[in-house]
Amino acid sequence: MFQELNFPKFEYRFKSTENKVSIFDVIRKKFIILQPEEWVRQHCVHYLINDKKFPKSLINVEKELTINGLKKRYDIVIFNSDGSIFLIVECKSHNIKIDQTTFDQIARYNLVLNATYLMVTNGLNHYYCEMDMENERYSFLKTIPDYKSN
Repeated sequence: MFQELNFPKFEYRFKSTENKVSIFDVIRKKFIILQPEEWVRQHCVHYLINDKKFPKSLINVEKELTINGLKKRYDIVIFNSDGSIFLIVECKSHNIKIDQTTFDQIARYNLVLNATYLMVTNGLNHYYCEMDMENERYSFLKTIPDYKSN
């Protein structure tokens, strides 16, 4: 039905209204119209909850932020229990190639959000990096750390 992605399988709920298919978002607690990017976002959310063990209460999906006076929306943010940001995730549709523009986009978001980790995915390819704000550098990782309560 939809593109097979490089994420673990999860239990999803669909509903169809007015010839539009929606998928239930466990974070926003509502059905969202299913677009290719939303398919990737939902897989990523479930990966973070089921595999990386992040509590739903620390996950935010599709919220607005302002960068240089422009309103933007991030895909997924995971908070630390102290309210600082652990991870920003940028999701793209499976048919969008991840390139420097995608990394530039998440880097701009991180100027405001100051996350420790960044993840960029199109559902097929995933890239992870750890930020070193002090030295203004980042390093690529094989994956992001699992949740650890503090």
